[in-house]
Amino acid sequence: MATVQEVVQVVCTDQPERTIERDEDQLLAAPHPNPFPIKLWRDHEPLTVVHMPQEYRAQPFAPPRGIYENDQVRIEWQTMDNRQPFYHRNCDVDEISYQIAGDRTLMTELGVVEHRPGEFSRLPRGVAHDNHGREESHLLFYTPAPAREERAAARLSEPTFPAFPGWEPGAVNEAVTQCLGTPGHDITVFPIDELRLLEQVYAEDGRLQVLRGTDDGVNWLYRSPCFRLATVRLPAVGGHVYRRTLDADEIQYQISGHRTLVSQRGIVDLGPGDFVRIPLGVAHTSISTADTEYIAVYSDRELPQIAATSKTAEPYTPRLLAARRG
Repeated sequence: MATVQEVVQVVCTDQPERTIERDEDQLLAAPHPNPFPIKLWRDHEPLTVVHMPQEYRAQPFAPPRGIYENDQVRIEWQTMDNRQPFYHRNCDVDEISYQIAGDRTLMTELGVVEHRPGEFSRLPRGVAHDNHGREESHLLFYTPAPAREERAAARLSEPTFPAFPGWEPGAVNEAVTQCLGTPGHDITVFPIDELRLLEQVYAEDGRLQVLRGTDDGVNWLYRSPCFRLATVRLPAVGGHVYRRTLDADEIQYQISGHRTLVSQRGIVDLGPGDFVRIPLGVAHTSISTADTEYIAVYSDRELPQIAATSKTAEPYTPRLLAARRG
């Protein structure tokens, strides 16, 4: 009998964690036969993984691709080697971005940020912004305003003219949207004076905060009433401590390294560029032989996958788990 620990946590409040001892095989096995009409373990779908490449692949400009979405959180993946053809202003949400690879100039009324891999920033509701990417990819997280930072900024946006080498103000439009910035929810689109828009920075007291999750363990970065976001950096781990989140679906995005996710909904290997959704109430742990890092996003409502599945978790067996532990 292998004994493991299970940490029971509520991430959207300050309720303390609790730790329970478990028999690992019982924790992961199918249930005993039950005569009552309840949905058993085997009736639930296994975990599914979405993969988006981290490296840039040449393609025409296209809107961001939705990965997960409900009525209050949306997660998108985007890749660019050009300039976004309009400025965007959200009516209802704060927009958080994470730079996966390449470089991206984020131009806003609160100043300009030169994003490098590993950096986050949050656009407050109603701030106009445009992007100029160079062989890059990034993630976008939309959540109803207001969200707030949970750690100190690494640096701030600044007035920058020209915004990037070769920039000149041009004939551009501004698009105002609602409904988490979902495509097709434009309210109005109209031409603007780009230079005047960017010079608004001199009339504003606020600046964008650039964050990085650089510490080992859990780095809490953002939260709103329905949402939290962290980066998690782990050393090599054997997967003997499980976690069960009671109040939120958890989306994990693998930044670097490889690990095996072990859960009550199956076992699956994760590598850079993989997303996976762990429903609330499902115990899970990670196994890795080297350092690994991922983003963890928590939504207090079910956060369904809207992108195509790349692979599916395998059912638990003692032999499969032993093989993953090496």
